[in-house]
Amino acid sequence: MLKQLVLPILFITGNAFGFDLPENKIDQGKVLAQNKPVTLLGSGVSIGQKAPNFKVVDGSFTPITLKKFESQPVLISVVPSLDTGVCSLQTKHFNEKVAEQFPHVAMLTISADLPFAQKRFCKTENIDKIQTLSDSVWHNFGQNYGLIIKDMGLLSRAVFVLDADHKIVYKELVPTLSNEPNYNSAIAALKALN
Repeated sequence: MLKQLVLPILFITGNAFGFDLPENKIDQGKVLAQNKPVTLLGSGVSIGQKAPNFKVVDGSFTPITLKKFESQPVLISVVPSLDTGVCSLQTKHFNEKVAEQFPHVAMLTISADLPFAQKRFCKTENIDKIQTLSDSVWHNFGQNYGLIIKDMGLLSRAVFVLDADHKIVYKELVPTLSNEPNYNSAIAALKALN
């Protein structure tokens, strides 16, 4: 009986993680994991375009969309999983060293982690200046931004800065999954918004 229940769930989850999605042609061949290229799935985005809307959830499973931050600049820090060292460093850096400098900017960290894990991480690490959001329910953010790592269901590491009209003014797709992003470039993009 258990086997009969598990197989359909695995099939549904596999499709939800984007196995039926097209490859991201915009960022093809730009990300390595263990010195091998990874395939990113979804649409992909470019600097200068209007940022696609997305639907993610917060720690209480409340749906959050980009429209919630209408007329506000946004920094989106994307990490594969908060439970890994580099993702933790990236999230803490934006929380401790960037958020206070730009109080008018909505600071978001998005990962495919479950909201329960995100809440635990934020409590343990005192993450209180940026909002952590989960793409684990609909995988809509990963699809719309072309960041779903094929056969993993995780998001590729990236940073986006959107102006108040939600035009993408900065994009860093970190080329090696295990490296931190270029914080100085992201901060320069935030400063240029003023």
